[in-house]
Amino acid sequence: MEPITRFGDLTVARFVDRLASADPVPGGGSAAAIAGSLAAGLVAMVASLSEGRPRYSEHAVLHAEAIGEARGLTDRLLSLADEDAAAFAGFGAAMRLPRETDDDREARSAAIRQAARGAADVPFRTIQACAEVVGLAEALAGRSNRNAASDLEVSALLSLAAAEAAAANVRVNLQVMGDDSAARDLAERTDRLVQEVQQRATGTRTIVASGEAREPLGAGRR
Repeated sequence: MEPITRFGDLTVARFVDRLASADPVPGGGSAAAIAGSLAAGLVAMVASLSEGRPRYSEHAVLHAEAIGEARGLTDRLLSLADEDAAAFAGFGAAMRLPRETDDDREARSAAIRQAARGAADVPFRTIQACAEVVGLAEALAGRSNRNAASDLEVSALLSLAAAEAAAANVRVNLQVMGDDSAARDLAERTDRLVQEVQQRATGTRTIVASGEAREPLGAGRR
């Protein structure tokens, strides 16, 4: 395996090359987070293309907030791609622990359960970030540069794909967490959050398809 490098520092081609290799990382969790970061980048782009334009001046506050928040989400999701790789490496290390004696097996099982909790937490946080991204996309739809409206739809689709992909990684780790109650709780929260992302993605696409302008958002309505 190559030395650890922040995925955000790689070229797109190099990241894809790493993804296509026989190395176990980056894997699906990192790919999901990267997809989410692209969705956030598109939101920032649309808001930037709308900022300062008289036609959309009534939405100026939204545009400024969306740019800052979306760029922050881009960075957060790129970091989550790195965290996912580290979590997977930790799980792999736990799986390779010795199991010759009863004490070995007990220690290994405990380490696997602990690693699984971390490996489930990272993709869950990826879903949370995707929910924020698609929330921004939905808020901007009909309140931003119409020439870039399709980019909001693409952002919503990427957010949904990333959230569903991350959810698959949450669920696979629930099976070995060793805490049925915590696993059920996380599974339920994951399902609710993915459903929210799906609803907001559908809302964004519907608004974009209508081509209609929308009234400014009131304070705290997003």
